[in-house]
Amino acid sequence: MRRKPADVLRQFVALSRRSTLAIFRQPALVGPSLIFPLFFAALGSSSFSRAISLPGFPEVDSYLQFTLAGTVIQGVLFGSVTGAAALATDIEEGFFDRLLAAPTSRTSILFGRLAGSAVFGAMQALVFLLALLPFGVTVEAGVLGYVSIVVAGFVIAFAVGALMSVVALKTGSAEAVQGTFPVLFILLFLSSAFFPRETMSGAYRRVADFNPISYMVEGQRSLSLDGISLVAMSQTLVIPLTLAVLTTMLALRQLSVRLAAR
Repeated sequence: MRRKPADVLRQFVALSRRSTLAIFRQPALVGPSLIFPLFFAALGSSSFSRAISLPGFPEVDSYLQFTLAGTVIQGVLFGSVTGAAALATDIEEGFFDRLLAAPTSRTSILFGRLAGSAVFGAMQALVFLLALLPFGVTVEAGVLGYVSIVVAGFVIAFAVGALMSVVALKTGSAEAVQGTFPVLFILLFLSSAFFPRETMSGAYRRVADFNPISYMVEGQRSLSLDGISLVAMSQTLVIPLTLAVLTTMLALRQLSVRLAAR
């Protein structure tokens, strides 16, 4: 069925609005992904305050300043699973099939869910930046740095949400989607989110060197500590955009497989 671009856009906006409102209407989903990263930031600042004097540690006023980027990435990873879990719930409860029975753009079903997750990711990044501001945690890159980190939150949430949507479309199980979350948690802690790679050694350092989360964190950290640079902007925005393209292709492929199997 051929659909007019205006109809596709209208359906996408409607499904995106539904996805976004569904997230914000559930405090049990919003609360933990905002509270726990801030809790870990406070705990890390208290426990590792002397770590900033270690050889290889960048010059910072406090560990809290150092961990700003890690807090943002951590929160966005926590929250990005919600959209894919909701997509799996739609499949389980039959709403996905009802959308397919209607003259609805198939890609809008997927992108509507991803848009909700991405908006939530941007909001999380903004909340963390503002919440840590009273404690002296600033972004040396200024307004452009703040905007870049918020945009990065949007793109990272979209990328991870697309990856989790592959699981949702493959299994049709919200439990399976939520069961993949520990993998993200492990990748986060096997990165430079909480300690610089210069202080690592052995297998931990080798994993961190190949972990894309390390480079996304380091890009945001450079904007926070050093200011604007081409490398920092590339790590902050280009790497997440590349991942978003790859994971979206995988999600669209899996959507086609599910549609073909009906």
